[in-house]
Amino acid sequence: MSLLKRPAPRIHEEKAEEKTDSRKHDPADNRPFFCYLPGTKRFFSKLLLKALFFRIRLDPSLVRTLQKLEQSGTIVFVNKYKSKFDFLFYHTRLKHEKLPFPVIGFDYRLIFWQPFRRIVGGIRFYAGHLFRLRRMPDPYGTHFYRNHLKAGEPGMVSLIEEKGFYRRLVQSKTDPIDYLVEMQKTVHEPIYLVPQLILYDKAPQSRRLPVVDLLFGTKERPGRLRRLYMILKNPKKIIIEAADPVNLREYLNRPDVRDISQKNQVVFLRRHLLEQINRQRQSITGPVLKSRVELMEEVLTNPEMQKTIVEYAKENQKPIASAQREAAGYIDEIASNYSQKVIYVLEIVLRWVFRFLFDGMVIDYDGLNRIKEQSKKGPIILVPCHKSHLDYLILSYVFFHNNMPCPHIAAGKNLSFWPLGPIFRGGGAFFLRRTFKGEPLYPKIFSAYLYKLLDEGFHMEFFIEGGRSRTGKLLAPKIGFLNLLWDAYCKSDWQDMYFVPVYIGYDRVLEEKEYIRELGGGKKTPENIVNIFKARKLLKKKYGKIYIDFETPFSLKDHFEKMETDFSKLPREEQKNRCYRFGEKIISAINDQSVMTPYTVVAGALLNCSRKRIYYQQLMENVDTYMNYLVSMRVQLADTLYIDRQSTIDQVLDNFAANKYIDRSATHKKAFPPPNPIIKVQEGKRPNLEYYKNNGVIHFIPGAYTALSILALDSFQFQGSGLNPHYAFLKDLFQLEFVFDPEEHPESVVRQNIRIFVDDAILMPHSVLPDTFNITSSGFRKLHLFAEFLAPYFDSYWAVLNFFMRYTNKSIFDIKDPVKKIQAMGNRMYKRNEITRPEGLSRINFKNGVSLFTQKGLINPVTDKETLDYYVEWLQFYMRLYRH
Repeated sequence: MSLLKRPAPRIHEEKAEEKTDSRKHDPADNRPFFCYLPGTKRFFSKLLLKALFFRIRLDPSLVRTLQKLEQSGTIVFVNKYKSKFDFLFYHTRLKHEKLPFPVIGFDYRLIFWQPFRRIVGGIRFYAGHLFRLRRMPDPYGTHFYRNHLKAGEPGMVSLIEEKGFYRRLVQSKTDPIDYLVEMQKTVHEPIYLVPQLILYDKAPQSRRLPVVDLLFGTKERPGRLRRLYMILKNPKKIIIEAADPVNLREYLNRPDVRDISQKNQVVFLRRHLLEQINRQRQSITGPVLKSRVELMEEVLTNPEMQKTIVEYAKENQKPIASAQREAAGYIDEIASNYSQKVIYVLEIVLRWVFRFLFDGMVIDYDGLNRIKEQSKKGPIILVPCHKSHLDYLILSYVFFHNNMPCPHIAAGKNLSFWPLGPIFRGGGAFFLRRTFKGEPLYPKIFSAYLYKLLDEGFHMEFFIEGGRSRTGKLLAPKIGFLNLLWDAYCKSDWQDMYFVPVYIGYDRVLEEKEYIRELGGGKKTPENIVNIFKARKLLKKKYGKIYIDFETPFSLKDHFEKMETDFSKLPREEQKNRCYRFGEKIISAINDQSVMTPYTVVAGALLNCSRKRIYYQQLMENVDTYMNYLVSMRVQLADTLYIDRQSTIDQVLDNFAANKYIDRSATHKKAFPPPNPIIKVQEGKRPNLEYYKNNGVIHFIPGAYTALSILALDSFQFQGSGLNPHYAFLKDLFQLEFVFDPEEHPESVVRQNIRIFVDDAILMPHSVLPDTFNITSSGFRKLHLFAEFLAPYFDSYWAVLNFFMRYTNKSIFDIKDPVKKIQAMGNRMYKRNEITRPEGLSRINFKNGVSLFTQKGLINPVTDKETLDYYVEWLQFYMRLYRH
C-alpha cells in the first residue's frame, strides 16, 4: 500500500540541493536541462523539421486561441500521448508563425535537437551534478520548470506515456499535472492548459484492427515509420486542432473541484483533459464505426425489439419466424451502409460537379464552428430547408471539407433505386417510407434504428418540410420524423440533443422547369436511372452561387425545461401540438438565416409592378424601395448586392432576358441600361419569376401584411393600433403559406414595420396626435408595391372559394381529387380575367387553401354557408384594395 501513496509535488526540494544552486528563482534560468529546447537557430535540424512540418496546415481557430491567450497568462500545451514528434512540430511550426511555441517539455529529453554547444554543456552539467550529489538533476525540485513558466515561456505536458503510471505511483516521481496544480495555487497569473490534437486521417475508427495497424500503429497513434510515411505522402490531410483551453485557476475554483483533495483535483483534471481531446477527435472523425450488419443485428436482437416482434406475431397470428423475417426485411430496407471509401469517392465527384455548375459556395463558417462545439455535448440534428436534390449532398460535402463527420441522412425511399441507392447508403443515407400506415411493425423497427444511430453518436440530417419545395418558399413543418426524435430523446440518458436549422439557397435551382410544370398541374417525374441520363443537359448551364447559413443550435433540453411539464406524460394530441410549434420555430429560424439574392429582389420588383411593362428607371426605384426595407429588417444580403448593386441587377436582367422571362424594348435590345428602356414580363414566364421571388418572399410578408392593413383602413390618416385586427386576420389566413415563430407578437411586428415605413417616407407621424400617421403621396404607391406580394395567394384562395361555391351539394371529403378540379376551374377563371396572375394557378397554393378552409370548418358549403360567406366577403374586400 505504501507504494501507491501519492508523492508530494517537488516544488520544495532538499535543502542540500537548494544550496548547490542559487539560481532557482532566476527567471532567466539557463541551466542546460535537456527538457528545454531554446528557440535559437539550428541550421541542419531546422532544414529537416521544415521539410517535414511546413506543408501541414494549422487550424485558424488554434491560431486565434493562441494569440488571445498569449496576452492573458502562461500557456501549457497538452497532448494525449507523449511524443517528441508532437513537441517538435508545435515548437517549429508555431515559432515560424510567430505564435507562442513550447520550449519546455515536461519529462521530455530532447538531446539531439539541441544546439551543439548546449549538448556539450548539458553533458557537463548532468555529469557534474551526478558526481556531486549522486543523482541526476531534477527540473522539478530545482524550480527549473517553474522559473521558465513564470517567465512566460510555454511548455508541453503529455497525459499518457508508457511508463508514466509506473513512474508516478510506484517510483514516486513527480506528476507534471500535480506540479502545475500546485504551482497555480502559488501564483496569481492563470495557467492555460491547451489540449492539442494531431490527426493523420479523419476516417472514423473501426472496431476491427487491420494488420497494418498491428504492425505500424493506428492512425490515432502511428508508429515512427507510418507517421513519416503519412507526412511525406499527403501532409495536407493531417489535421491540427485544439480543444477548448482550460483556465487552471478557474477550474480549481469550480464548486465541484474547490473543496476536494489535491489528489482528486489532479485525477479529475487529467480525466477532464483526456475527455476534451477525445471529444475533439470525435467531433472530426465521428464515433467508432460499426458495420451495417452489426448495427442491424444489434437493433433486431435487442430484448425490447424481440418482445415487440413476438407481440406482433401473436396479434397478427403469424409464426415468430415469419415476423422475424419481416422485421429483417424492414431493417434491410432502412439501414445505411456508411463507408468512408464511398464518401471519399463522392467528394471527388461532387467537387467537380459543384465547380462545373456553380460559381462557388458562400458558407457561414462561424455557424459551422458553433455546431462543432455543440457536437461535443450531445447528438446534432441538422434541419436544412429542401429546395433541390443537391441538398442531400451539400451538407456532407461541407462537413467533410471542414473536418467534421458526415451526417446520416433521412431520405425518401424513392431515392433507393439502383445505382444511386447503394451509393447514397454508402454516403450515410437511410431510407424511410412516405407513410407508416398499414404496417404496424415498420414504424417500431424504424424508431429502434433511429435511436441506435443517435445512441452511437452519429450526426443526423432530415428535412422538416418532408419533400422538396416546388414554390421556392419554405413549406409548413411535417412533424412525423421530429416526433420520433423527441421520443428517442425522452427514453435516452443523453445529456442533450441539439437541432440546427440550416438554410441552403441557390441563385438558381437545377429543377426549376420541373417545378413550374408540377405547379401547373403536371405529374411529378419519378426518380430512376433513365431520368438520370436525361438530366445530363443540366450540366450545360451555370446556376450561380450556393448559400449555406447555420442558425444557433436549439437545445431540446432547454426547450423541455421551458414547458414546465413532463413531455412524456402529456396526452398524445398535446405532444403533437407542441412538436408542431417547435417545427414552426425551426422553419422560422431557417427563414431568418436565408440569404436574399439579387434574383429574388429583381423578380419581385418585376412581378409587383401594376402594369405589364415597366421602365428600367422605375424598376430600379422599386428595387431601391425593397432594398431599403431589407436593410432595415437586417436581412442577410448576398455579397453581390453590397459590392456593386447596379451591375448585379443588370446581370440578373440579362439572365432573365436570355431565358426569355422578359423582353426588352425594341429600341434598346443590346444591353441594360441605355438610357431608360422598357421591360416587358412575358406572361407565360411569370411562374418562373414567381419561383425566384418566393425564395426570399418571407422577408417581405410582414411588410405586405402591414401595407394591406393600412390600405384596408381606407384613409390617408390612421391610428397604428387599428392595423392589428387586419394584420392578425391576414396572418391567420395565410398560416400554411408563411410560417413565423409561434412566440412572435403581431403587435410588435406592426410597430416595427410602421417605423420602417416612416424612415422610408411612406408614412409621416402626426405632429400632435399620438400613434397617428399620414400616408405620403409617394407612400401610397409604395404600399401597393408591398401589398402585391400577397396577390397570387389571394388569387389562389379565391379559386378555392369558388370551387366551394360551385359544389354546394357535396362535402369536400366526398369529392375525388378536389385540387385537380380547382386547377381546371382556376384556368377558366384566369381566361375570364377573374384571376389576374398566372402564378396564382399554383397546385400547392390550391392544396393549402383547401386545407386552411377545412381547418376553419368549411367542409360542406350548405351546412357551413356562414363560414363560406365570411371568407368570400373578406377576400373580395382585400382583393379590391390591391387591384385598385
